[in-house]
Amino acid sequence: MYHTDVEALQKQIDDIHLELLALFNRRARLAKRMSDLNKTANDQPRLTTERDMLSTIIAQNDGPLDDDAIEHIFKALFKANEKWLEKYERDNRLVSRKMHSDNTIIDINGAVFGNGTPQYIIGPCAVESEAQVAHVAEAAKARGLKLLRGGAFKPRTSPYDFQGLGMEGLRILRRVADDYDLAIVSEIVDPAHIEDAVNLLDVIQIGSRNMQNFELLKAVGEVDKPVLLKRGMSATIAEFLYAAEYILSRGNSAVILCERGIRTYETATRNTLDISAVPVLQHETHLPVIVDVTHSTGRRDLLLPVAKAALAIGADGIMAEVHPNPDAALSDAVQQMDLSMFNMFMDELVDLQKRLR
Repeated sequence: MYHTDVEALQKQIDDIHLELLALFNRRARLAKRMSDLNKTANDQPRLTTERDMLSTIIAQNDGPLDDDAIEHIFKALFKANEKWLEKYERDNRLVSRKMHSDNTIIDINGAVFGNGTPQYIIGPCAVESEAQVAHVAEAAKARGLKLLRGGAFKPRTSPYDFQGLGMEGLRILRRVADDYDLAIVSEIVDPAHIEDAVNLLDVIQIGSRNMQNFELLKAVGEVDKPVLLKRGMSATIAEFLYAAEYILSRGNSAVILCERGIRTYETATRNTLDISAVPVLQHETHLPVIVDVTHSTGRRDLLLPVAKAALAIGADGIMAEVHPNPDAALSDAVQQMDLSMFNMFMDELVDLQKRLR
């Protein structure tokens, strides 16, 4: 009789375990549906907080488990559900390779990003004059390059530093690029500039300081123009990808990610290039990934070895700054190559590309 009673009780406990399992998974499915609805809802209702839920549950507890035990059980449930939802949302983002297994291919003026052939984006840190930009454009064209960069809006740490020529800088880039049949990449910092930028630029750059300027990300997500998104100087890879998700969620899937170094305790270089971010990003996302060797190092003597490392690890492109007379540059003089150094830089990298095939 004893064994029969114990077996019956054990059977009831086992059945309850299965009922709990079904309820836990049902709860997870409902939470998933609620998460999906929240993504599209414009007017979200106030949701019950974890503390409110626990208070309601504990108020209904009539034992024999005490309130602390009940709180521990439900907190573990909430935590497990939160971790599952985070993984679900991560795997189902538009940027995720699990949602889009093939590489996104972006063709800009014949420079194709994402097809395994590295591309180059070069130009001065800041647009200073038409003649300055034309010298660099001529050098780029002679090397068969397709993309010219230059800063017109320059977010600077000090308000007294050169801030760029603004819209006139973009117009200078456009005129020179048209003369040399180049596409132009330049940063904008204000959603109000989008309309003009669309007409002047071939690629809109979002700089590191604006990686989490969410209104700007939304705005560039609503235009039919490739976007080069730079990683924030203190951003994690997860935050970087969520910034890209803002753009894709508004309909623009032509996004190029740019690793440009992150801020660490090291002072030997301007930033610390997170070279491992390239394969990590390529594993996590289908978007092309390039490396800005200039802002990651801040030293022209390191541009070539760092660019070689970027190519060796599989980056989809290199961005670097070139100036006809770096010592006279209005911004970031120590990190820009002159034209002869640029040609040596390209010779070395073209040779490396051949050997890496």
